[in-house]
Amino acid sequence: MFMLHRHVEDIVQTGSFKSIKYDWVNAKAISSNAGSAVIAAEDQRFFQHSGFDLHAIQSSIDVYMDGGKLRGASTISQQVAKNLFLIPSKSFIRKGLEVWFTVLIEVLWSKERILEVYLNIAELGDHLFGVEAASQTYFGVSAKQLSRPQAALLAATLPNPIVLQARRPSAYVFKRQQWILRQMKNMGPVG
Repeated sequence: MFMLHRHVEDIVQTGSFKSIKYDWVNAKAISSNAGSAVIAAEDQRFFQHSGFDLHAIQSSIDVYMDGGKLRGASTISQQVAKNLFLIPSKSFIRKGLEVWFTVLIEVLWSKERILEVYLNIAELGDHLFGVEAASQTYFGVSAKQLSRPQAALLAATLPNPIVLQARRPSAYVFKRQQWILRQMKNMGPVG
């Protein structure tokens, strides 16, 4: 849905069509570094929760109630539900649908399948979706050949891959990459 939404957005805003770079690959064709990096960056309790990280949700609420900025607490499963079935909007109806699809995904798919889908549909740059397309575009290698630093750099852009770019990383993106690499080391092998 996010890819379709990007096409509609292009036509509405510019009246033109811009192609999307996207290549689906199966889990065996993706370096384990990619999965480790996105889990370290986005959802360190991925293999422990059932689609919703209640600890992260409560922490986000606590920070907000104490006057802080409301921050996201979405899991990888929730992001798959949102990216696959919904459009980027903010409403209670969309959030309710996201919850519904997340429950279905968690019931019907293994964690490994959820991670594989996420790595294939995540937006990693302007009109660039999936780890294979991003690996080829930014590093000239297949997703299977991604090194730990390369995978961490891609994961560092995930909060907003249009602003936080892997092609021209800002100091913030480099700092986030280093944090992700430390988290990957601390987590050890995932799965």
